[in-house]
Amino acid sequence: MKKILHKASDRGHANHGWLDSYHSFSFASFYDPEKMNFGLLRVLNDDTVAPGMGFGEHGHDNMEIVSIPLSGELEHKDSTGRNEVIHTHDVQIMSAGSGIRHSEFNHSREKEVKFLQIWVFPKKRDIEPLYEQKTFHPASRINKLLTVVSPDGNAGSVAINQDAWFSLGNFDPGKQVEYKIQKSGNGAYLFILNGEAEVEGNVLSARDAIGVWDTDKIKVTTNTYTELLIIDVPMELN
Repeated sequence: MKKILHKASDRGHANHGWLDSYHSFSFASFYDPEKMNFGLLRVLNDDTVAPGMGFGEHGHDNMEIVSIPLSGELEHKDSTGRNEVIHTHDVQIMSAGSGIRHSEFNHSREKEVKFLQIWVFPKKRDIEPLYEQKTFHPASRINKLLTVVSPDGNAGSVAINQDAWFSLGNFDPGKQVEYKIQKSGNGAYLFILNGEAEVEGNVLSARDAIGVWDTDKIKVTTNTYTELLIIDVPMELN
């Protein structure tokens, strides 16, 4: 087993007033040659956007972009004419493919929106851009892991153009969790949203993360009530 620990305090940070953003990997003005990616996971940004503010129209191509609101609502518009509101407990995926332009704004003029934006390199390039979002109620992941993103969209998850799986779980204190990596050659990046857990001999607190590969499973023991995200991705681009 190989592993890498990313402490929350070591993340990149940029506060633009309207946007307060923490970067688990090199992004914008934050550059760390040791934090360019974890396998095909390229970006994990932990963003807080002020009421009524957001990202103006900009373009992406050949990237799988997953947005997970943690609180509040995020308004999405794109060049296909789509205009959606992504709510807390929703998961949105946008396969940028051959190219798409979009904007993201805090839908509320009174409350902040907090969300994760995650980028994964695609399996197939230059596909027609795709968009999907679904709601995953917290009750469906109490003391268990719920797959919310998968390559084929099975069991109600949203589909991603990569051999990648995202799972969310909310666990009571003292729970032992074993996560089996979905595909040979994949690794798993475990991100603690809230709480504290021991993962393969490392104690992780809120917003800490650990990447594990060259193994087929990860063992987690929760010390407190813990909410976690596991991102299971190929370690190399085929």
